[in-house]
Amino acid sequence: MREILPVADARDVRRYARRLARTYPRDLAVSLSLHALAAISGLAAPRLLGNLVEDVEQGTTRGQIDDIALVIAVFLLAQTILTRFARYLSFKLGEKVLADLREDFVQNALALPIGTVERAGTGDLLTRTSRDVDALGWSVRFAVPETLIAIVTALFTVVAVLLVGAWVSVPLLLGVPILWAGTRWYLARAKAGYLRENASYAEINSTLAETVEGARTVDALRLAERRRQRIDADIHESFEAEKYTLFLRTVWFPIVETGYLIPTVATLLVGGWLHSNGQASLGDVTAATLYVQQLIDPVDRIISWLDELQVGGASLARLLGVAQVPDDRAATGRQPVHEEIRADDVRFSYLQGRDVLHGVDLELRPGERLAMVGPSGAGKSTLGRLLAGIHPPRTGEVTVGEVGLTELPLDDLRGHVALVTQEHHVFVGSVRENLALAIDDIASDERLRAALQAVDAWEWVEALPAGLDTRVGSGGHALTPAQAQQLALARLVLADPHTLVLDEATSLIDPRAARHLERSLGAVLSGRTVVAIAHRLHTAHDADRVAVVEDGKVSEIGSHDELVAADGSYSALWQSWHGDGVGSRT
Repeated sequence: MREILPVADARDVRRYARRLARTYPRDLAVSLSLHALAAISGLAAPRLLGNLVEDVEQGTTRGQIDDIALVIAVFLLAQTILTRFARYLSFKLGEKVLADLREDFVQNALALPIGTVERAGTGDLLTRTSRDVDALGWSVRFAVPETLIAIVTALFTVVAVLLVGAWVSVPLLLGVPILWAGTRWYLARAKAGYLRENASYAEINSTLAETVEGARTVDALRLAERRRQRIDADIHESFEAEKYTLFLRTVWFPIVETGYLIPTVATLLVGGWLHSNGQASLGDVTAATLYVQQLIDPVDRIISWLDELQVGGASLARLLGVAQVPDDRAATGRQPVHEEIRADDVRFSYLQGRDVLHGVDLELRPGERLAMVGPSGAGKSTLGRLLAGIHPPRTGEVTVGEVGLTELPLDDLRGHVALVTQEHHVFVGSVRENLALAIDDIASDERLRAALQAVDAWEWVEALPAGLDTRVGSGGHALTPAQAQQLALARLVLADPHTLVLDEATSLIDPRAARHLERSLGAVLSGRTVVAIAHRLHTAHDADRVAVVEDGKVSEIGSHDELVAADGSYSALWQSWHGDGVGSRT
């Protein structure tokens, strides 16, 4: 199975639940008070009915019966009204708590180191974002309030039944060992079972995402059958996980149902024996039996919702686990003294024991344009990500102004260096809102237009139905991949960092248009340091220096003319590309 993100332990879950409870003490107190009053109102009927039975035995009138029925109706009406408002406040409190949970999760998810997400795969995070949040939402909205209602009702019912007579405690205690043993057996196994179940969903999502995203590769290499077998294996694991949790429920539910039915039968038997011996009145036996019978409902609800709470608890543990991922950067408060970026003896690995960079040394001169070229898989993109501060090196250091990139807070880091890749995302909203993501203040139309003109995008943006205010993204106006990439580059212009790392940032644009775009960007970004990971060698031709990356090392570095004259790897690449024509990949 793939590496998954951490899962919080039971202590962390309880600590977080207590923190949430302390956040809304007044709402919780009012809600519990109303539930208590509703429970007390519901306890009047059994006692009154017990008295009525005794009165009938001794002789009563129709008027007395009507009076008792009216009092019972009043208490039942009060219970209904109190329960309605108590449930409303409980559900309202649940929504507040769920909102806090979601905000905390989003904040923790956005703070995850990119390398951690890449190692775990998107399936695990996607499952936590969707299924776990939904499961927790159900628990917070319904399971938690209903369980609190049931607990309060059960406690007051137990008090009421004991007030009838101490003898009733004997039948009640008969069901406790069965309930305790069955529930203890279930709880010892349920959390692990539900965590396994949720992890299996993450595997399914990861496999599906990989298959869909790589559909063309799967088709070209005829991997369909292998992928089908992989998803079948994931589904089988999910089936086994769900079968296990179902087995737990099928054992637990019959045990606990027996546990809370025994006291009812025992109350009738003990109460009948005491009544026959003159030690308990018929009214007391009736009231006790009704109370014990009434106790079944809240206990049954506690048992039923406890299973949902286990699901919600497992989901909460997975959501809280996201915050336990160790940060890959530690802000020290140091500030760069200049804008020079250096990589000194940098080594990096995605998998332990398998370095993809091997002792790289590189110095970026402020204001220069450096092109990185080399064969596919040589480590160009990895080195670019380290120069942009996305990953910390395994050994060595990458610094800006003598300060490690991972020592800078992310906001400060992005003011120094930014990465733009061929991957792009259009957020739901207007073109204006998509561009404004790169800046904190509100940008004028003139500033946005200048950024779009810099990346040759203003012409098509102006032609949109509502121009800058046209809604794009899911459900909005569809942008081509090239247009989405131009938006990303325009955001880069607005962000205005002093160093840019462009990882095939114009790969989705037509070669001639890309050439023009790069020249436009060159004019706009004049004076800034640019690292261009190139697959079109005209980018290298125009650069101040070219770094050739091979097998995780910088094998050559120098100007285009110097490297061509050296007749090494770069010269061979240039001759191959120049001879084959524009568009050959390196």
